[in-house]
Amino acid sequence: MFHLLYVSAASEPFGKAQLLELLEKSRANNARLGVTGMLLYKDGDFMQLLEGEEATVRALFDRISRDPRHQHSFIVLEEEVGQRLFGEWAMGFRSLDDDDVRSIPGFSEFMNRHGELAGLRGRPDTCLDLLRFFAAGR
Repeated sequence: MFHLLYVSAASEPFGKAQLLELLEKSRANNARLGVTGMLLYKDGDFMQLLEGEEATVRALFDRISRDPRHQHSFIVLEEEVGQRLFGEWAMGFRSLDDDDVRSIPGFSEFMNRHGELAGLRGRPDTCLDLLRFFAAGR
């Protein structure tokens, strides 16, 4: 099992309808490919962990990084792992734009400034902690 965590910026901010469409298409595509993961979006920034067979995950990231809706994509972490972290989802999704998210105990403010994700280069543990936090539904 292989996982790849990347960060990118949207070329143009996504609206709620665009995010839902992205989620629907990603879930169908990823189920077909045997890829699972978690996607976070906040004010034009994406963080996503993809997991599955290495060749499949790398090909999917390559396609995402060439998608004109993304810019400044970079890999934060890529490694072989013993098991999936987000195996129960074809794609988990959590928009960080909702005001009620701020009331969640332990909510991190570090994604509240546009472009802040670029500062995560070289900090894979912080990224994984954030993904796990939202996956747990806290």
